[in-house]
Amino acid sequence: MRDSAVDHTARGAVPGIAADRPETGDAETAFPELGREDVERAARLLAGQIWRTPVVRSEALDAAAGARLWLKAENLQRGGSFKVRGASLAVARLAAEGSRGVLAQSTGNHAISVALAARRRGLPATVVLPEDAAPGKVARLREIGARVVTAGTTLAERIAAVHDLRERHGYDVVDPYEDPRVVAGQGTATAELVEQVEREGGRLDAVVVPVGGGSAVAGACLATSGTGIAVVGAEPAAVPALAAALEAGGPVTVPVGPTIADGLRPDRIGALPFRTARASVSRVVAVPEAAIGAALRAALLHARLLVEPAAATALAAALDLAPSLGADVGVLLSGGNVEEGLLVSLLAGAVAGG
Repeated sequence: MRDSAVDHTARGAVPGIAADRPETGDAETAFPELGREDVERAARLLAGQIWRTPVVRSEALDAAAGARLWLKAENLQRGGSFKVRGASLAVARLAAEGSRGVLAQSTGNHAISVALAARRRGLPATVVLPEDAAPGKVARLREIGARVVTAGTTLAERIAAVHDLRERHGYDVVDPYEDPRVVAGQGTATAELVEQVEREGGRLDAVVVPVGGGSAVAGACLATSGTGIAVVGAEPAAVPALAAALEAGGPVTVPVGPTIADGLRPDRIGALPFRTARASVSRVVAVPEAAIGAALRAALLHARLLVEPAAATALAAALDLAPSLGADVGVLLSGGNVEEGLLVSLLAGAVAGG
């Protein structure tokens, strides 16, 4: 994995403009600029709506990493992932503005979070998932009461379906990457992590977050702005969307190879996350599939945390890179919605392999 890391040199601070200022102009270029104060404001607005998840330590994982790992257990969050943070913020605003219902596209966790937030506000929710979405996440969405629509396997196909549904039903879209409230809300997970470590008398040198569409890494960059904490993005080697965007100077669509990290399958980084994170993210790591599976098992066996492969991707990067990042490294364990069959297969494979 050392040869797969892509370093990115920061090119300046992220300016701060309030997250609820209106967007204008072209969607690719006219996003509001976000700052650390937007994450702080999001945290105040989310009080009472989300759970303050614990930070977990493991002596065995520290020894394996060669550094102190601080694991932010968002797998224990409402809805099973950190994405309920941004979704709750966005849906609350839409409900206050008189929304008739909400729409979202996702590979799973954002859709679950939007559906939960919509149910809380008494709004109908329709979600668009890929045709090969994880069955457990589909079942969870139907339990919540959301209408589930499937569309292809690519991000572009899901976005097209959302546009069509919006025209037909007049619902409001809660985008997982391009909504500034979603990005600011996701940043509250990293902000909590930093604060919780400080309360324990520590100080993070770096934080490692998984990268799919980019809301986690963008939120982490906002939350750590001005602190000197390095932000490292970890993405599956099969879907190097952020690395490709940094190389190209802007979001590009990448081929998607097979990956167990279904939550990190978007084939293009969001424009708003890219604009927010490009000047602040210090490194992007491409994580092989075997390392993702090994990290999932390590989290379960050593930290007693059941996480999904997306979260394990960040842990795998931290285990590999921690000594080069500093003595104290935070890891955003983004979610715990792992498929039972996949979990059994990964555990059985480890036993069979000795």
